Amino acid sequence: MLLTIERVALLKSIDIFAETPDHVLASVARIIEEVELLAGENFIQEGEPGDCLYLVIEGEVRVHSNERTILTLGPGKTVGELALLDPEPRSASVTAVNDAFLFRIDREPFDEVLADRPEIGLGIIRTLTRRLRQQGRIISGESDSGSA
Repeated sequence: MLLTIERVALLKSIDIFAETPDHVLASVARIIEEVELLAGENFIQEGEPGDCLYLVIEGEVRVHSNERTILTLGPGKTVGELALLDPEPRSASVTAVNDAFLFRIDREPFDEVLADRPEIGLGIIRTLTRRLRQQGRIISGESDSGSA
């Protein structure tokens, strides 16, 4: 198990927390659950209720619907962040491509931290906005370069 200071350092490498001050990240670090996955292990199932987000620390994960890969995410990326904001069922499944180490943050403790530290919400909003733009470019057939 990692120390809080080690968790804070790793959180700084995650896109949604990159601009968040260390003293704020210490609050987030305390609610993290560490998750170790084996290659091929499915940890989010499409259609099931979502109540947490995952932060990829080591390894890669594949976001997919049935056998169609939507995207592959590596260290510094998040998956499942919609579940913190919206109680709808998961929109895709996620499987570890190789052995992976992730941080899990559950909705209820995250809501408590967010109530005390609303600036954390900005990182999630920015990440979701980037993902929506990326998906829009994929749908329209454009490349992933530039911004909309």
